Amino acid sequence: MLMSRRAFSVLLAGSAASLISRRGMAAMGAATKARNVVLVHGLFADGSCWTEVIARLQAAGLNATAVQNPLTTLPEAVDSAQRVLARQDGPTVLVGHSFSGMIVTEAGVHPNVSALVYVAARAPDAGEDYTALAKTYPTPPATAGIVFDGDEGRLSEEAFLRDFAGDLPEAKAKVLYAVQEPFQKALLTGKTTQAAWRSRPSYYAVSTEDRTINPDLQRFMAKRMEARTIEVKASHLALISHPDEIAGLIAEAAGGAR
Repeated sequence: MLMSRRAFSVLLAGSAASLISRRGMAAMGAATKARNVVLVHGLFADGSCWTEVIARLQAAGLNATAVQNPLTTLPEAVDSAQRVLARQDGPTVLVGHSFSGMIVTEAGVHPNVSALVYVAARAPDAGEDYTALAKTYPTPPATAGIVFDGDEGRLSEEAFLRDFAGDLPEAKAKVLYAVQEPFQKALLTGKTTQAAWRSRPSYYAVSTEDRTINPDLQRFMAKRMEARTIEVKASHLALISHPDEIAGLIAEAAGGAR
């Protein structure tokens, strides 16, 4: 039986879509070798929170750069990350902690990005209301410790020491509290327009003792993105209290051995 031109076109389009899908799945299964790592910090912090991880990445021969997140609006925060990504000279692992998972999810479609790493981080889908998603889980204690001075928000000292940096020595946690960057209320209203984890290999480090983002919410987001997942017995600041584990996961995402 002769096939009509229209039927042939439909069949051809379907075959092409199937081929693209198979190639996409194959790409997700193979780690692209990367020598660059870009790290983004979240709320109540600045780029220096990655110091311990950066030292380990550099020792492993990786080029690491920390973004100074302006903590103003989501588009401005994404722009700051994309400017750093554009300066990288090849495949780059994009890493986000806490709120900056929003930035990683949006900016991670940049052509230089070869893989994504989320460290106790938000990982919304495109257009998803993260606040509504978070409310489907018990509210973490740190939420009650956020205080505002006009449009600027920060974490109270008590909440910072107990609920944000609970597994760090008190003296070190107090130093981190002293240098925390305030964030603008407008930052919390932003929504991602795309989900880079749908097209990039993704990795997730769950903090099992987290009092800032519910650990079960972290597990849900990691499972939804089919991320390579590790669990670290740590507070929200696993990148400081357990830098070996976090650096190891990033190195794996860069195509190296853990």
